[in-house]
Amino acid sequence: MSRKILALDLDGTLTDSNKEITPRTKEMIAKMQEQGHIVVLASGRPTPGVQRVADKLHLSEMGGYMLSYNGARVQDCKTGEILFQQTMPLDMIPILFDEAKEHQIGMMTYQNGKIISGEIVDEYMGLESRINGLEICPFADPAAQVTTPVNKCLGTADPEHAARLEVLFREKYGDRIDVGRSEPFFLELLPKHVDKAASLGKLCEALGQTKEDLIACGDGFNDRSMIAFAGIGVAMANAQDVVKEVADYVTLSNDEDGVAHVIEKFILAKANCG
Repeated sequence: MSRKILALDLDGTLTDSNKEITPRTKEMIAKMQEQGHIVVLASGRPTPGVQRVADKLHLSEMGGYMLSYNGARVQDCKTGEILFQQTMPLDMIPILFDEAKEHQIGMMTYQNGKIISGEIVDEYMGLESRINGLEICPFADPAAQVTTPVNKCLGTADPEHAARLEVLFREKYGDRIDVGRSEPFFLELLPKHVDKAASLGKLCEALGQTKEDLIACGDGFNDRSMIAFAGIGVAMANAQDVVKEVADYVTLSNDEDGVAHVIEKFILAKANCG
């Protein structure tokens, strides 16, 4: 039996609509870990937000990896070691906050376990705060509060506005940063060449495994790269259509234990057959 790496997006994939992991999904994850397989939590969330989910799965004891900020940082759950990370060009931070002010959208980054934002705090920023358990600290000059390197910035806007700004920011700054969306209302602004697929490729190499050993599950725009990259790419039933287009398999929704179904079908069943 070959060891598998299961990469799981969090929101809309591992967690249900109430942002909880169901008992059945927890049970299936524990079973696969007992057989020596590896779990990777791969999310656009900041590290503290991913850590909250890792704690629910007891990954500090069971082992596993956190891929946060859309892949800008990869950390060993058991040892706390940061295996690799990339940070934003520091001079881009004030530029992005100025753009947010001009276009009247929310803009945030993460510093010392808090969300640093401009003075516009919208409902989407509130969602980011609640999901990750991080306090929002708005400032008239937020860039001045950023004193250490950051892994990403996040813009927030209504979906149509976010879609327009995604195109604009990519045209203006695409030579320096990567621009995309994780949700229709979340504008991801990342170090160049950062995405979930690239970081999972590095992790597979570090673990002495290939992408053929990788099973990736997701639902959002930012999951498309890892689903296309993985040996088995899985889209949730609730996934965006562009994600389903590149998937090898469409599982049940996040409210129907879709991840548990994937573990049973592609990991535990094959182990029992082998």
